[in-house]
Formats: sequence, structure tokens, C-alpha cells
Amino acid sequence: MNSDEHIDASSLERIVPDQLQSSEATGSETLQLHMERYAFATDNLIPGRVLDIACGVGYGTAMLATSKMITHAIGVDISAAAVRFASQRYGNEKISFQCSDALTFSSDNCFENIVSLETIEHVDHPQIFFAHLASMLAPGGRLVASVPVTPSVDANPHHKSNFSVKSFREMGDAASLLFLKSLDQVQPYNAIAIARRQEARSANLRRNLASFYFRNPSHLLLRLWSTLRDGFANKYLTAVWEKPR
Repeated sequence: MNSDEHIDASSLERIVPDQLQSSEATGSETLQLHMERYAFATDNLIPGRVLDIACGVGYGTAMLATSKMITHAIGVDISAAAVRFASQRYGNEKISFQCSDALTFSSDNCFENIVSLETIEHVDHPQIFFAHLASMLAPGGRLVASVPVTPSVDANPHHKSNFSVKSFREMGDAASLLFLKSLDQVQPYNAIAIARRQEARSANLRRNLASFYFRNPSHLLLRLWSTLRDGFANKYLTAVWEKPR
């Protein structure tokens, strides 16, 4: 995850709702999936504070803050530009934003709720990051996180790890968290439009994909197997865990 001075609306790392194209798999359709995840997270919060880690431009943090369960919502992102935008657009007495690397962010007090959506696949060591999130969770607190569960590393150069439903669930087990429930999402896409980079945000998909597959044949096999199994569709899993008291 990289810090930046300006918000690039065409980047695959961050969504700016006001600047998306409609009817594009990488545009407003992706935003809709994000909003559904945040709505799911909001419905599963418990009383107290909520930390939205890698919050982007803050629209999701603002949604979490609408819950009557929440006393204060804190959004954290590595991009200073995104934090400035979020603070100006959504900041108020109940919502605040901080600029920090998700991997090193810490707080003097634990959080009753932590939300981390479409973040874990971006880090070099996802198990360490997941454990870091769990360490900031208060006993009885809830962690809501999401990842793609179809291959994404080959197409998205910002992604570092692929996950399956099984491997993602196992991260919660490794952190001694109790699984509560999950949200499954499926996003069909037009393979031709993506391959031709006809969508605004698809310009940032990995270039020289053939060369990538030549150097990483396991990713080609994974893509072929996923296409045979799921067709032209991306799948995502959002899970809710609870920390034992």
C-alpha cells in the first residue's frame, strides 16, 4: 500500500464514489459491492467505538457511524490526500480520520469493533496484519473483514495474496477468534471489455499479463481453474469474528 499526495480516481487501490463511471464492473458496480459490505458490517457492530482501517475517502466510515451502537468512528488510511478528503466531507463530532499505515497503526485503547474491507490482500504478510487487527480488538469485540476469494493477484498488481474461503476462515482460527457469520458476493464481469481496458479503472490492471503468467505459471493454472469453476465472475467473502472474553 502506497502513500500519495493526490487521489487518483482511476486507481484500483481506492474508490472515489463521485468520480466513478456507471455500469462498469470496475466502477459503480464495485462501489455497490463495497456499500453492501459496509452495510453488512454496520448491521453486525456492537456498542462502542469502531476502527475502519484503510478507510479510503471515508464514505464507509460515515456509514458505520450511522449505527446507534457506535459512540465514535475512526477512519485510518495511509493516503494523506484521502484523509483530507474524508475529514472535509464526512468529519464531525462522531467521525474522525487519521493518516497512518494500517500495518503500524496503534491506539492506547482497544476497539469494540474493527472493520477492514478489501485490505488484507494488499499487504505482504496477511497473517501478521490479521493478528495485528485482532490484537487491537477488545475482549468480546468484533472484527469484520473481507477479501476476494477468486484469484486477483494476476490481474491486480496491487494485490499480494490470493485467498480461498477456507484460507480466509483459517486466519480467524489462527488468531483465536470465533467465526459468527459471513456475506458472500458474486460480481460477473465482461472479460472482453476488461481485456481491452474499455473501462476507466481497468487501465490500471496488470500489464504484460502473458509475461506474468510465463514467470508465474501457477497463477495461470489458478486462473484457468477459477474460470472453469466460476465462469467470468469475481467472488468476495466478508466475515464477522468475535474475540473471546
